[in-house]
Amino acid sequence: MHRFLEEEAKKQSNIEGITQQALPLLEEKAAPQNVADDWITNFFDKCRIVSDSDMQQLWSKVLASEANAPGVFSKRTVNLLAELDRGDAELFMQLCGFGWVIGNLAPLIFDSQGEIYNRNGIDFNSLIQLESLGLIQSQTGLGQFTLLKLPKKIALSYYGRQVELTLPADADNTLEVGEVVFTRAGQELSRICGSKPVDGFFDYVYDKWASRSFVAKRETEQDAPADSPKDTP
Repeated sequence: MHRFLEEEAKKQSNIEGITQQALPLLEEKAAPQNVADDWITNFFDKCRIVSDSDMQQLWSKVLASEANAPGVFSKRTVNLLAELDRGDAELFMQLCGFGWVIGNLAPLIFDSQGEIYNRNGIDFNSLIQLESLGLIQSQTGLGQFTLLKLPKKIALSYYGRQVELTLPADADNTLEVGEVVFTRAGQELSRICGSKPVDGFFDYVYDKWASRSFVAKRETEQDAPADSPKDTP
């Protein structure tokens, strides 16, 4: 009985810790009264065993986001989050560091064996693991996912850095977006995972599109005319 009471007290402490961390994240427009009762019941049932501080922070972001805009997180996503340990969450955050905003966030993994991916924790095995968790759909080795019926110009961004692509046709263009796409749960969790941009990845993707003439090729020092200034700030 003593152990049971200790366990219940710990679960209550976990719930209170997550709730307290969620409070500063609430917006003025928050409408927690509109969150479905069964969603709240399921959320607290799943989060009460979460004692890791970093994972509690992730859970608090889910709770606050749902209160700010009821319906943004499905019960299935909450259930999936309950299956993640800290290592899984960190791996998913690493993947999200390669995400570009193309309407929704899209992880641009063009070559899972590429050096820029591997040195940042993403390779074939890590993608298989994330797919098994239900966070992504992968077709590594089977080609690239492709966006269809795109207009002549589309705007994209990488952590606030804007790029406009100019595609070949006036309409019905296609654009390859890599070997991986988020599932619904992955898309929802990508918004609050706390990812950071990967050094050099903006240039990596930009140069890839420049090689297909979707964006202007940037002049390098080797490309510059002999009489052009090289040290102009």
